[in-house]
Amino acid sequence: MPSSRPLRADARRNREALLTAAHEALLDAGEVHVEEIARRAGVSVGTLYRHFETREALIAEVYRREVTELCAAPARLLAQHAPDAALRAFLLLIVEHAAVGRGMGEALESIMATDSPVFDDAREEMARALDLLLTAGATAGLVRGDAGGRLVLRALGGICGMRAEGWKDDAFRIVEILYDGLRHDAADRGRDPVSDRG
Repeated sequence: MPSSRPLRADARRNREALLTAAHEALLDAGEVHVEEIARRAGVSVGTLYRHFETREALIAEVYRREVTELCAAPARLLAQHAPDAALRAFLLLIVEHAAVGRGMGEALESIMATDSPVFDDAREEMARALDLLLTAGATAGLVRGDAGGRLVLRALGGICGMRAEGWKDDAFRIVEILYDGLRHDAADRGRDPVSDRG
């Protein structure tokens, strides 16, 4: 098991190089071997395995970083935009995130058979990020307060799970419909957000 002690500077650089190389390789090819990732990172396969016990652990960490970066966006968006505009921007970012996930599709499927909590953790993190935006919007009277992050994420899951050609353009259009629904009658529904129903 990898050590919990802080990494030396060179070890940190190697780890970052491996994560970057894995991300790029997965988006380029969808399915790559550890030898190719190590080659792109400029390190040995042994170095890769010193940082990540398995190929699946490396893929999970790449995906986890994608989700963490995505979920850092709401605070930035709220600082730059009104709450309803920030919510719309984040909904569109989730579609972009789903597109990245599709590029990594085969590789991500390889960790679904493991006991990795990465997908459950990702859903929780994205739901919390949506809660932040929905609460801000409801408090400002710009977004209806009867939908929480988990509920909206379920709706987005259906949109982003489409397999048809041109799914992304359709997803963007459906997000706009969902967004309009979240704003509909917001002022009449009060300013206090309530918990998810379902």
